Amino acid sequence: MATIPFVKMNGAGNDFVVVNALKTPFAPTEAQVRAIADRETGEGCDQLIALEPSDTADVFMRVWNADGGQVETCGNALRCVGWLMMQSTGQDRVTIDTLGGPTTAWSVPGRVGSGDPEGSTSAAQIKVDMGPPRLDWTQVPLAEEMDTRNIELQIGPIDDPVLHTPGAVSMGNPHVVFFMDHAPNDGFVRGSGSLIEHHPLFPEDVNVGFAHVVAPDRIRLRVWERGAGLTRACGTGACAALVATARRRLTGRHAAVEVDGGLLQIDWDEASDHVFMTGPVAVERTGTLTL
Repeated sequence: MATIPFVKMNGAGNDFVVVNALKTPFAPTEAQVRAIADRETGEGCDQLIALEPSDTADVFMRVWNADGGQVETCGNALRCVGWLMMQSTGQDRVTIDTLGGPTTAWSVPGRVGSGDPEGSTSAAQIKVDMGPPRLDWTQVPLAEEMDTRNIELQIGPIDDPVLHTPGAVSMGNPHVVFFMDHAPNDGFVRGSGSLIEHHPLFPEDVNVGFAHVVAPDRIRLRVWERGAGLTRACGTGACAALVATARRRLTGRHAAVEVDGGLLQIDWDEASDHVFMTGPVAVERTGTLTL
């Protein structure tokens, strides 16, 4: 029976159990991941993260959702892992590879806003280069060709839908973003999100965002995360929401995105086409896993 140390962290409330697998391989089964993620009987987390060796980056970040399935990447986890690697190496910038592709993380001064979680590890924010958004229907991916600015999808009756024609974006993982005139309650996010997550239009399932544009530079976002459910924050979801709203000219290319756990600053650079995310990280505790 193996005993493995971990660090419990969160990025704007999106929480992770992070395991150092740089020297000792870590390969949990789906059942073991679910047991670790269970908030009543396990450590409790949205995602389980393993730090693995990489030939092309400072570290490879492997991500499992709470349901036990591996996924491509996680934006808030990238910021947490970036902070950990900078602390351990003394570098002020690190590269992180994932199944969704590589990214770069670095520390920046200042605060996004008053949404920093209590117990943030420092006043500095961690910024990550999330790369360019994937906007073609084959890149999201969708099951059929559509304009990803406003795809043919709706929630509710055909003749009187509650929500319709959302945007679709991949930020290394698939997202659909519905546009709302208010922030929905928990019941609506759970009901609609679970309905759309496994819709046949999305062959790899999908993360479901509900975006309320408060101002041209501010978005209130709630997310039903693929394989994890209602989450306090979703970094790639915040990036997808900014891209989707900017493409519909509801916002500019820069906005503070308010999630349940705090604030994230999202910037879609016009020159490079890359999306940058800035936000806080927090270390909650350390412990050991027994597998």
